[in-house]
Amino acid sequence: MNLLDHYFPHLTDQQRRQFTQLETEFRNWNERLNLVARSDVDNLTERHILHSLGIAKVVEFAPGSSVLDVGTGGGLPGLPLAILFPEVKFHLVDSIGKKIKAVQDMAETLHLTNVTAEQIRAEQLSAKYDYIVSRAVARLATFHTWIAHRYKPRAESAPNSGLYYLKGGDLTEEIAESGLQAQVTNLSDFFAEEFFETKKVVVVPV
Repeated sequence: MNLLDHYFPHLTDQQRRQFTQLETEFRNWNERLNLVARSDVDNLTERHILHSLGIAKVVEFAPGSSVLDVGTGGGLPGLPLAILFPEVKFHLVDSIGKKIKAVQDMAETLHLTNVTAEQIRAEQLSAKYDYIVSRAVARLATFHTWIAHRYKPRAESAPNSGLYYLKGGDLTEEIAESGLQAQVTNLSDFFAEEFFETKKVVVVPV
């Protein structure tokens, strides 16, 4: 937990408890479902929870706004962000039912009343959102076609609404291929650990 406290010093006691509990629950589910690589479980805080929270270094979700997490898998980045932003509504979706069952169970155990998790593809959704988040589900050009029509109209949307996409490596070619006006923030600007040297948040405003 020291890592989270170091980078997010304003966590409440309840948030600290929820992050500790999230790690416990996530490890338990990972034994059964392999939500993340077994080799990564030892670095769960750094490589998954802190990585998910990298989005919060780039944007502060407005209270009362809505966030869609596409391809959430084991609830990343949605669950850590939902703990950090209790006044924001999160909708976590994935096409794999077993993973969504795990996410629903974790959200319930952590009393995250601001989270709903659903087995559905992003293209099948009809609701509209202020923000969309994801962790490297597909190439940007492909991913953007799934979510382009999922935003609230500009007049109704929260400040800085858009896509916040966690990616790694050199993204020059991928962004050029997408034709999108994307801004890239290096997570190494915020986190000192070696893991974050190549990690980025790609922002595509609405």
